Parts: sequence; structure tokens; C-alpha cells
Amino acid sequence: MSATPLRKDSGPRGAESHPIYELRVTGVSIGDMEVAVWQMPSASTPRLHQPERTAALTGRPWRMVESRILKKLRQAGISLGTLKKGQTVQYPLDESLALNLSLLFRALAPMHSIDRIRIVADGIDKMTREEAGYWMGMALHRQYPRRVLAALRVLLTTP
Repeated sequence: MSATPLRKDSGPRGAESHPIYELRVTGVSIGDMEVAVWQMPSASTPRLHQPERTAALTGRPWRMVESRILKKLRQAGISLGTLKKGQTVQYPLDESLALNLSLLFRALAPMHSIDRIRIVADGIDKMTREEAGYWMGMALHRQYPRRVLAALRVLLTTP
């Protein structure tokens, strides 16, 4: 009896063996937008039955890291144009970029200090995929995710 390899197109839609992420960009006001990372249901995430918002960023923290994020997105082939208020655009994301952006968004969202935002963003950018995955998993699946993110911010800003 010989085993036949599974074809990638076999099975129902969404039966991929890796998590699927999507970037959703919504126009909030003139010149301002909300950027969010969503995890989509797939075979590798059986707990999800509908899309789940992983992280989002808007306002002052977004404006502080906007050019950095837009550069990363351009490298991934995503170009954000101007959006009208209430308009939403969706783009597929690969897993490593989604992990990095989600962690960055979650860590920066409550921050106000310009210097600390820059330091934390630099530290997250320097993380490997495994480190970002570890911290993102901790931030998503712990009972007190705010403590995890606070610990990350302290670790990255302590000299």
C-alpha cells in the first residue's frame, strides 16, 4: 500500500496548514486611519470559526510608527492609498509580518511617550520570528495579557 501525497488544493476552502492573517485598514478621519491585523479561520486554527481581531493601532502611536510600518508593507507588496472616512481595505499578510505587526500594535497601543514608543518599536523590529511569536502567544493566550505586554515594554526600555 503506497501513500499518496495530499494535493494543496484538496479539501475544503481554508484547509491550509498554516494560520491565515489579513490586514484591514479603515479610514477614521482625513489623514488618519486604523490599521488592524485579523486572524482568519483555517485548518491550523480550529478554535476560530470567524475572523478574530488580533491587534489594531490608530491615533498618536500609529502616527509615530506610520512610516516604519508603511515601509514594511511596501516590502511585502502592500501599498496603502488614501482612504475615505469609513472605507475599509483588506490585504493578505504572511505569518511572520502578521506576528511582528500584531505584537507591535499591541505593545504600542496604550503608550504615550514618544521616546518610549520609538525604543519599543525598535526592539520589536529587531526580534526574530520566534521571539515575536513567543511574545504574541503570551499576549493572546494568558489570563492577564496586559501584564505580559507591560513586561515586554519594561524589558525593551530598560537600559
